[in-house]
Amino acid sequence: MNRLKLVLPTPEYEEKLMDYKREFIENGDSMDGSAGLNNAETFEEWYSVFLDNLKEETVRKGLVPATTYMAISTDNGRLIGMIDIRHILNEYLLNYGGHIGYSIRKSERKQGYATEMLALALKECAKLNIKKVLITCDKENIASVKTMINNGAKIENEIPEGNRITQRYWITLD
Repeated sequence: MNRLKLVLPTPEYEEKLMDYKREFIENGDSMDGSAGLNNAETFEEWYSVFLDNLKEETVRKGLVPATTYMAISTDNGRLIGMIDIRHILNEYLLNYGGHIGYSIRKSERKQGYATEMLALALKECAKLNIKKVLITCDKENIASVKTMINNGAKIENEIPEGNRITQRYWITLD
């Protein structure tokens, strides 16, 4: 299962990140776990936010400190997915967002990458001393449910959120 490695974004990855963004926009997909890449006009704007959000002292208003990783293929260096680890939870994240958000580009889905990427992110959570990891998803997102369960997640409950139901799963780390 060593098909992926988690890498912190740097300016050298600008082209790969913008290509990742382009694929999500073209497919009309939700780009979760990308630290707002979908909303940034430029790489520089996004990278500035990414750097600020790494530390509590500089985190942007309304957000929590978080580390965003790129999941890079160990075979060909392709950016497969992105995953965001929130170091702490505010009330919204406790109910709806969780510690981790992630996405896999459409052209790379259904190959087990999300399960592997989440397993790698859980190792990073342990380094951050996050012992119980909350991950949430829309009840209809069967792929995400399977990804979480494959990594040992146990459902706690479901919370209505507008016209959807958010499922809350916990993974306890050793």
